[in-house]
Amino acid sequence: MRGRAMTPRDGTPDWRRRAERELPRGVVRVVTKDDAALDPALSTAYVPSRLLVSTLLPPDAPTRVDLDTLVAELGWALEPERDRRRPRLEEPDEVRKERLTRYPWAAGTPGTERFVLRKAQPAAPTPDAWDVLREARARGIELPGVGLEHVGFVEPFHSTAPFHSTAPFHSTAPFHSTAPFHSTAASPVAEYDTVGGGGRQVVDYVGPDPATSARKPAGGAVVAVLDTGCGAHPWLDPVVDRTTFAGVGLTDPADDPERHPDQLGPLDGIIDSGSGHGTFVSGLVHQKAPHARIVPIRIAGSDGEWEEQDLVDALVELVQRVEQGERIDVLNLSLGYYHETPVRSQFDITTAELLLRLRRAGTVVVCSAGNESTDRPFFPAAYGPWDPEPAEGSPWIDPGDGAPLISVGARNPNGTVALFSNLGPWVQVYERGAAIVSTLPVVRERGAEAFAGGVQAAGADPLGGLQRETIDPDDFTGGFGIWSGTSFAAPVVAGLVAAELQAAAAEPGIERSRDASRKVLDRLRG
Repeated sequence: MRGRAMTPRDGTPDWRRRAERELPRGVVRVVTKDDAALDPALSTAYVPSRLLVSTLLPPDAPTRVDLDTLVAELGWALEPERDRRRPRLEEPDEVRKERLTRYPWAAGTPGTERFVLRKAQPAAPTPDAWDVLREARARGIELPGVGLEHVGFVEPFHSTAPFHSTAPFHSTAPFHSTAPFHSTAASPVAEYDTVGGGGRQVVDYVGPDPATSARKPAGGAVVAVLDTGCGAHPWLDPVVDRTTFAGVGLTDPADDPERHPDQLGPLDGIIDSGSGHGTFVSGLVHQKAPHARIVPIRIAGSDGEWEEQDLVDALVELVQRVEQGERIDVLNLSLGYYHETPVRSQFDITTAELLLRLRRAGTVVVCSAGNESTDRPFFPAAYGPWDPEPAEGSPWIDPGDGAPLISVGARNPNGTVALFSNLGPWVQVYERGAAIVSTLPVVRERGAEAFAGGVQAAGADPLGGLQRETIDPDDFTGGFGIWSGTSFAAPVVAGLVAAELQAAAAEPGIERSRDASRKVLDRLRG
């Protein structure tokens, strides 16, 4: 269960659900070069009690037998999760045949099945999914399509990351903190986490809604945003479509981060790190494409975390609906994770293949590059083209027959690259994403909570019937804020592509998407 439930008697948060949210869903496992007789692995966050098995792997594949045998020898058992029914994709024969030329084992259809590890022998150690993969590699057993269930994050910049590593592996792509960063040896990057330095802070905006000052284009564009959802806002309400893709993603209103911003931690009213993220992202799309229809799909909680199976399930449903005739011109993914073994021989391709299905339908995919000041590949951004291509090849083989996948790093207001932004041969373009202004939820419906935290104004002196006070640092009820992260550079690019698509006279399709993307990238690269 995610989020808060209200007690029937007094409407206060149910402590049980709040406590459940505080339990870590993923753990960090660091495998050094000296650890076991294995290829070295990198830091990542994952759910230790689960394995994901790609449905690209046929049910009768020998890999499944090898996996069951190995798990049994470790004293564990592997059981399929049966608490929900997952969508399955149909696939044309020519699509499968093409993929088999790249991945001979992948004769099924894109998707994943979640399996739970449990003890089968009392003396066996506590099951851990990484131990299964590590043991398989030590024995020379190949398990294509079998992987950890990674815990990813939406991407605002934040310095108080729940996992620590010399090579950080997560962020929700905005930079965030509820208070200025303090450290005896703070990195300059930490400035982005402070009020006045680009951290989430209150701001007012007195200009017009972009839609009132922009000419309505002849063509329309649809931008889907997989994120924390989208709250109510006067700018967004006329353009947000909550019905066409209803039922995709997480749907329980009780744990909607855009309606209930404080679901975690002490009962102090502090706004959670991921709350408001999806609304902020949607507002940036709207600023660049004021008349584009925005489709918000929630897969992350108020902490900004999401589980890999939830992302896969949402993508499967999007592929189904797009191939049945619904339209998505641009998909914005201001989220990601770091893979523990991002090399072609040990990398699961399921998410990349699902995004390829959308791209083959003409959808441009725009991804944030991550906020850890590293060139370590961040996925799904690193599914795009690499320049130069690594000698061993990029982790996933792109056949090159779909609309573009664009990876976006962040720039500062003066045009320099933000110090927090990831970089590397897999980052294609940089756009403004630091100390940027956008929308935050405004209470417009019953049951939603004000987007305001527990920190109070530093001083107040009511006089003459006037409520006089200093600025309340976490009262966002005005509907706007400042934030930083590659999370926010990506939707600027997504909005630019959507606007270019709206201006194009050509029919929707791959060539139209490529042309619009090329124009935007050429403009941004100067």
